[in-house]
Amino acid sequence: MAEVVPMPKLGFDMAEGTLVRKLKQVGDVVAKGDIIAEIETDKATVELEAYVGGVVKGWVVAEGTPVPVGSPMLVIAEPNEAVDIEALTGRKPTGAAPAAPAPTIAAPGPAPVVAAATPARAATTPTGKVLASPVARKIAGDAGLDLRQIAGSGPNGRIVKRDVEAFLKSGPPAAPQAVPPPAAAPQAVPAPAPQPPPLQAEDKIIPLTKLRSLIARRMVESTTTIPAIYLTLEVDMAAALALRKQINALLPDERKTSVNDFVIKAVALALRQFPNLNASFGGDKIIQKGRINVGNAVATPSGLLTVVVKDAEVKTVTQIAVEMKAMAARAREGKVQPGDIEGSTFTVSNLGMYDIEHFTAIINLPEAGILAVGAAKEVPVVKDGQLVPGVRMKLTCAADHRLTDGAEVAQFLQAIKRFLEEPLRLLV
Repeated sequence: MAEVVPMPKLGFDMAEGTLVRKLKQVGDVVAKGDIIAEIETDKATVELEAYVGGVVKGWVVAEGTPVPVGSPMLVIAEPNEAVDIEALTGRKPTGAAPAAPAPTIAAPGPAPVVAAATPARAATTPTGKVLASPVARKIAGDAGLDLRQIAGSGPNGRIVKRDVEAFLKSGPPAAPQAVPPPAAAPQAVPAPAPQPPPLQAEDKIIPLTKLRSLIARRMVESTTTIPAIYLTLEVDMAAALALRKQINALLPDERKTSVNDFVIKAVALALRQFPNLNASFGGDKIIQKGRINVGNAVATPSGLLTVVVKDAEVKTVTQIAVEMKAMAARAREGKVQPGDIEGSTFTVSNLGMYDIEHFTAIINLPEAGILAVGAAKEVPVVKDGQLVPGVRMKLTCAADHRLTDGAEVAQFLQAIKRFLEEPLRLLV
């Protein structure tokens, strides 16, 4: 039976997505779970999985086209099934290749003059921004490539992953080597004259990406609608770092834990004790969430993205570590899966890896709070009247004062502190 595959809803506030790339063409066999397309949402580029198996009978959306949620994109059916795509979807199939023009026989004449090849140039927007997918930008950035030197094969000349990979394999066109002049007798070189400072460059206008537009809108909404309170607490991390070192000595690289994994687990266990922090504001009611799903802010080339560890309170620290590594890698490559970014009930934002000691974060609507985590620093501390070395880390919780009060947030932070200062509690 023929199945119409619509644009999926990949977030609670998603209204439309853009079909960036078709990974299955007409006539291709598709198994359930195969990746059939790349979809760009407000938050990221997501790989779309097929929920049925069969053969692709036709696409009704072209690459680069924005598609409202629920609108048809393609039809999948049994191999020998006849399908009227227009009757099923209300749209005509797209992507049919144009007929090749009939060959013409030119009259004999002088050989044509062949112009020298010039390097291909990437397509740009009217503002001068190079059209490229997030994945292509990431690969090019890592390799130190200038996107303007790469020709795009995507819709409207958009540069996609395969274009960058092909450019890396072939390399940039070689510049002609200059013939060195004949050697001359050495002469005294006068000192260079002082150069004036360079003139200031012109302003650059960079259009907002969908993700950056979403961040801007959500941050303004959060700061103007939530009466937030901020509390900071310092944690002794010596025991947690020692336990992490022992655990990592027993694990392969792909399962090694980070300080952030310990924090996520501690937050999840503390949220179990304080359900008002695992909630959202419903106007005339408080909605306490049944599951504890801890989001974690990840920096990507396109902006900040929150990936989510589901049911974090029942997972081990090593399970959290493996999940976080995989989701963070997909986020930075622009290949997040829908489950990676959905369902967060409380968020952790960690800037300790950037040597930041203390900061405040903006609450991620519609959650009740967010925990800002600083760096674990070796500092002098007073213990039993003596000045001794210690390791301290600052935690700052921003919370929605409509849902909770300062005393409850303080107790919540103290619970996280106990779990981190007595880290064996995280393992039992």
